[in-house]
Amino acid sequence: MKKWLIIMFLMFSLQAIAQEKIEITAEDYQNSRVEMADVMRSEGKIYVLVGIIGIVFAGILVYVISTDRKVAKLEKLLQDQ
Repeated sequence: MKKWLIIMFLMFSLQAIAQEKIEITAEDYQNSRVEMADVMRSEGKIYVLVGIIGIVFAGILVYVISTDRKVAKLEKLLQDQ
């Protein structure tokens, strides 16, 4: 059963199309503007985005540090016994 599911999903993934192909022109290589960032910067939303990214990064950092401390305590308990 598992084998047939894998084969079915493989066949489906081969038929899936993610995007339509768009021809790349010489103008695309010269374009250095990022329209989404320009719009967000002009509306002041870029600072909200940077703040959220900072909060998420800080949360991950706190989680990693607290996990490291817990592991260090467990290692110390194992060495003491």
